[in-house]
Amino acid sequence: MTLAIGRHAAVIWQRSRRSHNLRLCCILNRHASTILSSNLSSGLDLQSIDAKWRQRWAEREIAPGTPGKSQKPKSFVLAMTPYPSGNLHMGHLRVYTISDVLARFAHMQGHDVLHPMAWDAFGLPAENAAIERGVSPADWTRQNIETMKEQLSEINTSFDWSRECATSDPQYYKHTQRLFLLLHEQGLAYQADSLVNYDPVDRTVLANEQVLMDNNPFLEHAKSTKVDAKGFSWRSGAKVEKINLRQWFLRITKFKEALLKDLDILAEGNRWPERVVSMQRNWLGRSQGAKIKFGVIDASGLQNSLLIEVFTTRPDTLYGVQYLALSTKHPLVVSLSQTDADLKSFVDQAPSLAIDSKEGFLLPGFHAKNPLCVITKSPHNIQRLLPIYVAPYVLEDYGEGAVMGVPGHDVRDHAFWKHNRGDETILQVVEPSGSTLKATSKERAVAMPFERLGLLNSQCGDFANMSSADASVKLINDLADSGGLAEGVETWRLRDWLISRQRYWGTPIPIVHCQECGTVPVPIEELPVELPKLRGDWFKGKCGNPIERAEEWVNTTCPKCKGNARRETDTMDTFMDSSWYFMRFTDPANAIDPFSPEAAEAYLPVDLYIGGVEHAILHLLYARFISKFFSSTPFWPSGGGEQNAGEPFRRLISQGMVHGKTFSDPETGRFFKPEEIDLSDPSKPKIAKSGKDPNITWEKMSKSKHNGVDPTTCIRKYGADAVRAHVLFQAPASEVLEWEEDRIVGILRWFGRVWRLTRETKHQLEGNHECKETVPFKLSIPSSMNAREDYLWSQVQCTILSVTNNLSETFTLNTVISDLMELTNVLLLPNESWNPAIRYQSTGTLLRMLAPVCPAVAEECWEELHCIQHEEEEEKDKIPSIFNSPFPQIDRSVAAIQPRIQTCVVQENGRWRLAVEIPLPSRKLMERSNNGGGREKGEEEEELTRWVVQQIENTPDG
Repeated sequence: MTLAIGRHAAVIWQRSRRSHNLRLCCILNRHASTILSSNLSSGLDLQSIDAKWRQRWAEREIAPGTPGKSQKPKSFVLAMTPYPSGNLHMGHLRVYTISDVLARFAHMQGHDVLHPMAWDAFGLPAENAAIERGVSPADWTRQNIETMKEQLSEINTSFDWSRECATSDPQYYKHTQRLFLLLHEQGLAYQADSLVNYDPVDRTVLANEQVLMDNNPFLEHAKSTKVDAKGFSWRSGAKVEKINLRQWFLRITKFKEALLKDLDILAEGNRWPERVVSMQRNWLGRSQGAKIKFGVIDASGLQNSLLIEVFTTRPDTLYGVQYLALSTKHPLVVSLSQTDADLKSFVDQAPSLAIDSKEGFLLPGFHAKNPLCVITKSPHNIQRLLPIYVAPYVLEDYGEGAVMGVPGHDVRDHAFWKHNRGDETILQVVEPSGSTLKATSKERAVAMPFERLGLLNSQCGDFANMSSADASVKLINDLADSGGLAEGVETWRLRDWLISRQRYWGTPIPIVHCQECGTVPVPIEELPVELPKLRGDWFKGKCGNPIERAEEWVNTTCPKCKGNARRETDTMDTFMDSSWYFMRFTDPANAIDPFSPEAAEAYLPVDLYIGGVEHAILHLLYARFISKFFSSTPFWPSGGGEQNAGEPFRRLISQGMVHGKTFSDPETGRFFKPEEIDLSDPSKPKIAKSGKDPNITWEKMSKSKHNGVDPTTCIRKYGADAVRAHVLFQAPASEVLEWEEDRIVGILRWFGRVWRLTRETKHQLEGNHECKETVPFKLSIPSSMNAREDYLWSQVQCTILSVTNNLSETFTLNTVISDLMELTNVLLLPNESWNPAIRYQSTGTLLRMLAPVCPAVAEECWEELHCIQHEEEEEKDKIPSIFNSPFPQIDRSVAAIQPRIQTCVVQENGRWRLAVEIPLPSRKLMERSNNGGGREKGEEEEELTRWVVQQIENTPDG
């Protein structure tokens, strides 16, 4: 005979995660399958329930909260605004389910909840639709919003639509323009010439920061055309050019110190996920480095008066420098290209080279001298003259537009050297700490660069055996003392935010250009500067910025001198629109200002912000910048207090992506469409044509991989609440969710058990005179309970504690589902001796905890439970919504109760035989079992097993 003592499986001893007492309760095998086999035939039609309660909620629409005007705590719960592409995808379903669960939970806790929705409605897809189909971007966007709004209602969400806004609405972007003018007034918005990536076919700039992110594993959804690795525009196919354009920038770098320092606030207590804080910190990129000056030897062999200054974060690798690389705009290059036709030709062609091009132009007759020559004459490698290249990979705004090439310690330098110098020897002067440093000074071939810090080796003369950190300090100091050849400096990766876009579908920049007055801001009273209204057929097949050709709109009068002027034709980066939308929710009807100080103080910051980790860098960084800017103005003077420092989002949940099962050809890698796979045996998919096994992977859902799932189809098939619960249950919110539709049957069976429990509890209450008009019924928990009732009620309290913590602190929503499933199983144990009040309160508590997750199912069960006095359909409408009841709180009077009995299931040869109630083992017996008591291993477990067997034998069934 095998004893299975644990939670749900053959686990001999399992300590409960909710309490310190040993769990002996086990629902196993035949008993479990009996419960699980209950299906929805008992009366739950999930699709009809969804429709019924969506209509009922609309009729009973709850007035939105008014934080600051009541004594209730405020909860501003917000999910990242979607782009209105026209259809929800599974990522949308996941993020908006999470936000809805947490908003409903806060409401049931008695908070004034703000849970609004907006549309990030500007952007390239709408303009591409206009070009390809000849439709108006405004009409295309408006239709998509209506479609997606209906889809959002189908997942039983509780958004406050009274605050809805779209960034493409003139009444919204009027205030985006006002924000621009506020920045302009303080010198934080400015124009400057900038070398940009330009698509000559589409005639538009390709955002530099988005191009640079192509190798970032957390690439955000680009809102402008991007460049592929070979330097071609992915949309037009044109070779991207580098040209100088007059562009608008926002001076985000003025806030760099605050943006970095206040990450400590967000990291405290895990307010923001650690990986997001780290990504923000890396993007800001503060680093300590040095400016180092190299002498130049000209074609005559004489040292030129010119010094080339480079910036490096690795002065410890100075002994390994093998070349210098200059940008095409470096003064030396500009000067030499006037007389060197070959150099001029290379410079002219450089903009058309791929972004990662390894091409270089060797400056004939010019060399550089390693400044280490000044402070030491050995080793010999520093005495060599260094070649000087012109290299397109060197950015003109990185230091002085010059870098030192260290092929032995930098991947990019290594690739450049191999491309331009072939198999010439590569120096490696830093080795891993702990390695045996070579006594020889011979140069060695280097297959791959060593990029980490370490110890300087024997090729570094007096600096050999020094750590990278110590050597860097000494090298800088020694060179500084030798004629100022080096200087320690701090640098940042962060650059000012380029917001200019040469596109139509964006917020117009409120500036006019006058020949007499120069750049003139549009007066506030003339906002919004609306986009020119162009017919859809006007766009079809056209490229470039159509605003430039709208002469009636472009030509205007100067606000200052009233003379002729031209409007700015650039529009703003769409990140500008989404950088402050959460603030607009605080005062959406304000026609004068973006929001009032009173509204900001009442609502901000956002208490809980939910969105994909793919938006962890730029969107959050720009929102933090704009939020801190507003906190420096009268609009939000407190910035949320000293402990918030103008941060926009108090807590952040970065949910993982949704991946779909993906089938591909093992020979060609081609992705198969669903109809090309034979799923007659789901456990063994086959390629339909060949009968061979396909490659099966889990990858981000996309059209190209044919692995997408339409959430609307799933909802109409299984019901919204089942899909919501399944999405939450499949994976922790922060992790990747691998969508497996067939597993949703477990959720449906659980709903069947909840419905069965509701009906059984209702049946037990029928005829009870205490079940009168008041809902919930005033059935009090008895002051004394038997052992089984103690156990039941203690499990209810443990579940309340766990679910509340998961919904308010850890946000492990998958555990919420498992907790509720477990409690459902406990409440369905044989219960003839249970007090009806305990049964009712336990079932009602389960339903109230279920309500945020599965609102329609919870409402239906709640109504069924309380329809003893309201059997007629029209009478049921009088039963208050479950959301009028508070979220359960722990019954402190029984918080210390420990269950005196547990249920033990007995199996024989793996088959269920019986379930009996036995006492808990004594503390001493448990201590001996846990600690071993100094006896041979296994003896203590045998003693505990003998005790359990004896207790079973003492029962009538045993």
